[in-house]
Amino acid sequence: MNSRHSRRLKCPLRRFPMFRKIFPAMFILAFLVTACDLHISLPITLTPGPTVIDEISVPLPDSAGPVGLSLAFGAGTLKLSPGASTLVSGAATYNIPDFKPTVTVNGSNVRIEQGNYKLTGIPDFSNIKNEWELQLGAAPLDLTIEAGAYTAEYEFGGLALTNLTVKDGASKVELAFSNPNQAEMGMLRYETGASNVTLSGLANANFAMLNFSGGAGNFTLDFSGEFKRDASVSVETGVSNMTLVIPAGVPAQLTVEGGLSNVSVPQGWAKNGNVYTQTGSGPALTILVEIGAGNLTVSR
Repeated sequence: MNSRHSRRLKCPLRRFPMFRKIFPAMFILAFLVTACDLHISLPITLTPGPTVIDEISVPLPDSAGPVGLSLAFGAGTLKLSPGASTLVSGAATYNIPDFKPTVTVNGSNVRIEQGNYKLTGIPDFSNIKNEWELQLGAAPLDLTIEAGAYTAEYEFGGLALTNLTVKDGASKVELAFSNPNQAEMGMLRYETGASNVTLSGLANANFAMLNFSGGAGNFTLDFSGEFKRDASVSVETGVSNMTLVIPAGVPAQLTVEGGLSNVSVPQGWAKNGNVYTQTGSGPALTILVEIGAGNLTVSR
């Protein structure tokens, strides 16, 4: 290679870490549009069978500490709520035999996993049913949820969650702590793609640290409830509309990074550069938001 052309170029995206997440998707889209000879698989038809309802009941493992519970779900509808007298109870409803869930117990760790379907093209899910409706028990839980493109309703109020991790793809999720968490939560982590996600009653979650990361979408973090201790929040999103609900009287500090966002705060908040503060009493809420582009709205 000619030495005049061998100099290493600096990527401008390094200056904008949010766009490093967005750029690969933009590149792939552009490639699909311009690649005239590209052969794209058309949607395939998944032939449903009879609807099957599998009862799921998992006894509480013999463990002195928190139980590690992992749920692996694909496309469909997932509902979780408190109320089980065991570790987990409920049902899975599906009409593709390969979606049959499996339960694996290894000491104090339990994994409930949807069966895999081997795809040969882009699936058409219009006639497919895949629904889990599960109740969780009162034992201390380290809960992990991994899901794909799905719809979910999570009610975790009254449970004893020591840690909570949710990782999903394109999704529509409503997650709530309507009542106080019965354990101190170390970390609440939520990672999502192009989604619509609402987390409410977050003060009741009793977390020390919340990490939220998302791609393009509409996201709401509602810190209603009652804080029992200081809490820190880190938010990182791409092109999105982000809403933070912070009740009046909660001492809060919000730092916003990312030069392509519009920030709106209620009357009574003070602004000093990219730092916004609200005075109050009680445990303090500290939030750092890195937003690639879009709107950040703070409401009460």
